[in-house]
Amino acid sequence: MSTENLSQSPEQPPRKPRVAVVFGGRSSEHGISVVTAGAVLKAIDRTKYDVLPIGITQDGRWALTADEPERMAITDRRTPNVEELADSREGGVVLPIDPGNREVVYSEPGSVPKALGEVDVVFPVLHGPYGEDGTLQGLLELSGVPYVGSGVLASAVGQDKDYMKRVFTSFGLKVGPYVVIRPREWERDESAARKKIVDFAGEHGWPLFVKPARAGSSIGITKVDDLAGLDEAIAEARRHDPKILVEAALRGREIECGVLEFEDGPRASVPSEIPPADTHAYYDFEAKYIDSTPGIVPAPLTDEQTAEVRRLAVEAFEAASCEGLVRADFFLTEDGEFVINEINTMPGMTPISMYPQMWQASGISYPELVDRLVQAALRRSTGLR
Repeated sequence: MSTENLSQSPEQPPRKPRVAVVFGGRSSEHGISVVTAGAVLKAIDRTKYDVLPIGITQDGRWALTADEPERMAITDRRTPNVEELADSREGGVVLPIDPGNREVVYSEPGSVPKALGEVDVVFPVLHGPYGEDGTLQGLLELSGVPYVGSGVLASAVGQDKDYMKRVFTSFGLKVGPYVVIRPREWERDESAARKKIVDFAGEHGWPLFVKPARAGSSIGITKVDDLAGLDEAIAEARRHDPKILVEAALRGREIECGVLEFEDGPRASVPSEIPPADTHAYYDFEAKYIDSTPGIVPAPLTDEQTAEVRRLAVEAFEAASCEGLVRADFFLTEDGEFVINEINTMPGMTPISMYPQMWQASGISYPELVDRLVQAALRRSTGLR
């Protein structure tokens, strides 16, 4: 739908599109989602849009929250959470399931449900499972409510690093060596599953990176330098996801590139480089968000390398059938080849996140970036497309 289709009358000016910013969620990236929501709420143009903040608690309750972005920041090395922002400890927000009705309802035990008005578009700034992985997107498709970002399939592919790499390989994009251990493999024969990783290390060498297959923000990832640290790394990854991914270390530079959907199709930003963190073994959660290890924007690449990584970022966007936005992460290997590591279909958009920084360097401010994402969602219908 477009903003021109919103209801109006001869006596009243057309109402502003209503944007529900949905954040928090049940994943281990709950806190960073809240921080991202704070940045979006602060940047969104209130003269152009009405805004409804909806937080999802870590136990899955949809809560009406305060519209106070200043409370959604990292303080004293601690991320915020939805429970602290919720108007009530028991009240819940319900989205409509009927595609002909976009009325959002709020209810509390013992009280009459209260209509909060129609929602024209959802901006889901959720990270990780139960939000970024196609689950929320499926709910919004059933509800007939447009939303920012990729659809069900692309969101699911973008969350699962196993299938993401399979899709990239099928489209001719180069990925690094990896092995996947699925839950049933652990259940059938734990020693055989562990041996599969040890054999992989024997083929590709140490160090290895042991990761949850379906998590982000570098949560649950361990860099393993030898056999002694393997069991602890496996346990940490499986604490976040029963399916784990083990990657060989690639020697090279970490390069990121943003993709944004314009009216004429996706375009890539200038790339950035993530330098080695002096106080961290790799670019982990604390380096990203707590200690704020700065990236280099734009990345110091040749014109040819810049053009190539931008081309590959758009190819990855198209390969996974993405919509709206993507951050594509690459390694520039010592022999000058770009190897794609992963995409993120709802990248961190905190004030220090690389995605908005890359677009800022490309000439698009944070408020304009938020506006373009909302407008892209309003242009797009739900359903098959």
